[in-house]
Amino acid sequence: MRPKKTRWVKCEPGERCFRPQCAPLRKLNGVNLTVDEFEAIRLADLERLTQTEVARRMRVHRSTISRMLDAAHEKIADALVNIKAIRIEGGCCKIIGGGGK
Repeated sequence: MRPKKTRWVKCEPGERCFRPQCAPLRKLNGVNLTVDEFEAIRLADLERLTQTEVARRMRVHRSTISRMLDAAHEKIADALVNIKAIRIEGGCCKIIGGGGK
């Protein structure tokens, strides 16, 4: 397997875990969203950038962004539908500063 190319992330998530309040954390399963998947979601879905522009900002190929968005959307949907916590951690990325909103 080829090593992953470093993804450039401008917005490091402030909160690292989101969970439903209807169940205690110890009873919840969770999904792990990587920091680079979080950034791809932020840029594509919140900032409404095209996949090409997201790829340019994160310094990876557009097809990589497409795969990251597919994985992130699936994880978020799983968490919402199946009442799971979402943890944001890991990934192959470099934080370049600038913060979020």
